[in-house]
Amino acid sequence: MAWAAGAGLAAGLAANFVRKAIMQAPTALAGDWDQALAQEHKAALALFDKLEQTEHATRRAMLFAKLKQALSRHAFEEENVIYPALRDHGAGDRAEAFNHDHGLVKQYLFDLGRDQHRSDWTTKLREFRSLFEKHMREEEEQVFPELKAQLSEDENHAVTMAMNKEGLKLA
Repeated sequence: MAWAAGAGLAAGLAANFVRKAIMQAPTALAGDWDQALAQEHKAALALFDKLEQTEHATRRAMLFAKLKQALSRHAFEEENVIYPALRDHGAGDRAEAFNHDHGLVKQYLFDLGRDQHRSDWTTKLREFRSLFEKHMREEEEQVFPELKAQLSEDENHAVTMAMNKEGLKLA
């Protein structure tokens, strides 16, 4: 009996690891940390697109849950790896501004998740998307290239590995 329980526990742990690896795979396979974060941005935009196009309550709830999970993991990666690297390389003010943006993201996720049946829900979602796109463009066009240029090849590799490790925690 104990053997069966142990086997069940081992199978459950293995299944959880495989699930996490599958969830993190697109990011891990994207290449360097900046490419991986850009890929996550694109995936989030695709979810925004699908959310804007659906009126079906059950589908909306499912898509919103996916968006919330994706953005939460993305923020966790940035807040625990990328923004500290920015601070270490003289861009603490930008890191703080991005942390503030993440606070707004969390507020939008809370507000939108609270009542998905409100008549102004899609309008609020579009406001959220606009904020997200502005944040995304600034990161991809300015901040990430500047940080990547300041880091050595080994440092870039270390940031990539650390970011993937953080992403696995929430996958």
